[in-house]
Amino acid sequence: MEVVPLLAIEQLSKSFGSNEVLKSVDLSVSAGEVVTIIGPSGSGKTTLLRCVNFLEFYDGGSIRIDGSEVGFRDGSQRRRRTERDLARMRAETGMVFQSFNLFPHLTAEQNVTLGLQQVRGKSRKDARDTARHWLARVGLEHKAGSLPSELSGGQQQRVGIARAVAMEPKVLLLDEITSALDPELVGEVLDVVTQLAADGMTMLMVTHEIAFARDASHRIVFMADGRVSAEGSPDHIMSGADGNDRLEAFLSRFRGSRI
Repeated sequence: MEVVPLLAIEQLSKSFGSNEVLKSVDLSVSAGEVVTIIGPSGSGKTTLLRCVNFLEFYDGGSIRIDGSEVGFRDGSQRRRRTERDLARMRAETGMVFQSFNLFPHLTAEQNVTLGLQQVRGKSRKDARDTARHWLARVGLEHKAGSLPSELSGGQQQRVGIARAVAMEPKVLLLDEITSALDPELVGEVLDVVTQLAADGMTMLMVTHEIAFARDASHRIVFMADGRVSAEGSPDHIMSGADGNDRLEAFLSRFRGSRI
């Protein structure tokens, strides 16, 4: 029997004016799989994630999560979902942003409970219990009452991860989550992601941390010029066995580091 992927992207296209950013992208992610997208700047990686979360309207193709089209009620007629429907669908694809995107006037705990109450409909007590559980999981239970301005960049990003996973998404989207961090803070964030992967969380992430991509991923996808140019196991991609000149040129920038 054919296994249906949890996330199925088919012939996805997206343009900004005359600039075609995504060009008939096909990609699938199975339940419990960690798929990492690498590639040069401008290759469409972040735009792809934003389309999956429907933060960007996609022009053509299909994105289905657990069999349901993300942004549209009818794939053929492309009738856009209502904002209420979109909020529900976005909750199935928790997203962690490179710039943290925490609400500055809310504490760490309140940043986590907000979506649980407004989108998931949890009571205040249940939302608080869930928030404290996940803040503890990312090592920040003692910072529950702190505002983002009172947290380091690494701590803010860990709150962002707790906020996303507390919603129990079917797919967790991670967009260059270490790019805004000082080097000494990167490890604490990647450790959290490693733990989530070990727990079986389904993840699609974009990263420039090549060694981490190799160690944490089941599969690596290389994008260039708005297309999937190569994909395979970490060993296959990192070894250059694909014979892809663009991939080899990209990886050559990291030779000498631990990849």
